Amino acid sequence: MRTLVVLPTYNEALNIEPMVRALRRIVPAATVLVVDDSSPDGTAARARELGAEVGQIEVLERPVKAGLGGAYRAGFAWGLERGYELLVEIDCDFSHDPEMLPTLLHEARAFDVVIGSRYVVGGSTPRWSVPRLLLSRGGNWYASVMLGLRVHDATAGYRVYRAEALEQMDYESVRADGYGFQIEMTFRARRAGLSISEVPIAFTDRTRGESKMSGAIVGEALWLVTRWSLGRLRRSHAVTEQGRQHT
Repeated sequence: MRTLVVLPTYNEALNIEPMVRALRRIVPAATVLVVDDSSPDGTAARARELGAEVGQIEVLERPVKAGLGGAYRAGFAWGLERGYELLVEIDCDFSHDPEMLPTLLHEARAFDVVIGSRYVVGGSTPRWSVPRLLLSRGGNWYASVMLGLRVHDATAGYRVYRAEALEQMDYESVRADGYGFQIEMTFRARRAGLSISEVPIAFTDRTRGESKMSGAIVGEALWLVTRWSLGRLRRSHAVTEQGRQHT
């Protein structure tokens, strides 16, 4: 199946070359699309140089830093327009092990959405502190319960989507970013009745460059989950009331 690896970047000059070379080795038939938010460190220019050297590397450069969710939406649109059948989300900093990608792609032959999960049996978060682990697992539990997601790792950013699944989810209208983007995509997949599989992965912290995560992104995700949950309750109540009126 034609596969596009969407690789969002911002100031990833230290990671772009080893990641691109790893992906070309591990999934040689796939195309890598680097979606760069005009990194001042020259990430996009280095990606173009690599593309000329190793092939099957495309660069989509956006004029300003506009968030992870926007980068993925742009990458998905680029891929769908060109007929790709499987679209991959992966971080450039090696927190997602590219060696696991063939396993996720194989799983996508049977499922609409495949999530590389830290919190299913076999998954792990090496060297995480207890407070960080509790925050992450607590946030995932809250999102799953409030939204009926029935997944263990709704905030995971290592994923494979089938093209038709993205279209059914109306991904273009998703406006959340960061963790919120991943949760909303999971929520929409469930609402659309799509099949979801979780594959265990080890999530390793970056060793080069700076993390883009912030308290604001976590706070946004928690607020959005609460808002979506209230909307879900209102819709459920409205359906119940309509049923009563017709009995």
